[in-house]
Amino acid sequence: MSRLAAGAARLGIALVPGQIEALATLAAMLADWNTRVNLTSITAPDEVVDKHLLDSLSVLSLLKGLAVADVGSGAGFPGLPLAIADLDRRYTLIESTGKKVKFIHHVVERLALPNVDAVLGRAESYKPVRLFDSVVARALGSLAEFVRVAGHLAGPGGRLFAMKGRVPEGELKALPAGWQAVAVHPVAIPGLDAERCVVELARV
Repeated sequence: MSRLAAGAARLGIALVPGQIEALATLAAMLADWNTRVNLTSITAPDEVVDKHLLDSLSVLSLLKGLAVADVGSGAGFPGLPLAIADLDRRYTLIESTGKKVKFIHHVVERLALPNVDAVLGRAESYKPVRLFDSVVARALGSLAEFVRVAGHLAGPGGRLFAMKGRVPEGELKALPAGWQAVAVHPVAIPGLDAERCVVELARV
């Protein structure tokens, strides 16, 4: 918990004790479920803090608006940590693997998160009642693939945020027509000695 609190502070995120405890509980539930269901290959406690929790929180300051979609959420990353740290926004986590959505539902119920919706299905076929201000994806594939599967989820003025390692120069040159990169934000994850960036995409 001290590693988590210190890392969040370095990201400029002030967490109250209840939020730190909820994030620690999320990490504990992930470890527990992972003994029975394959949710993640990252299992060491310090790595869960750095590569799941803090990595997820690194995009928080970039998000626009109040409605956020997490596409290909997996076991709930980055959506669950973001929702715990940011109760003012509503997060919709879209995931096509049933066991992972079941885990997300369990976490939402256990932590009594009021601002999370979990959707079982593929992002490209999801038709929300209301479009999103921000659409986030981590490890979803190329930028072109991200636009293909999730571009329709962004409302007027909405943004796509692709969480990446090093700057994907080739992918930036291969963006589909009608989309542009408005910014490439460098990100430093506490505890990780690796390049990270967030590519912000918008309709032309």
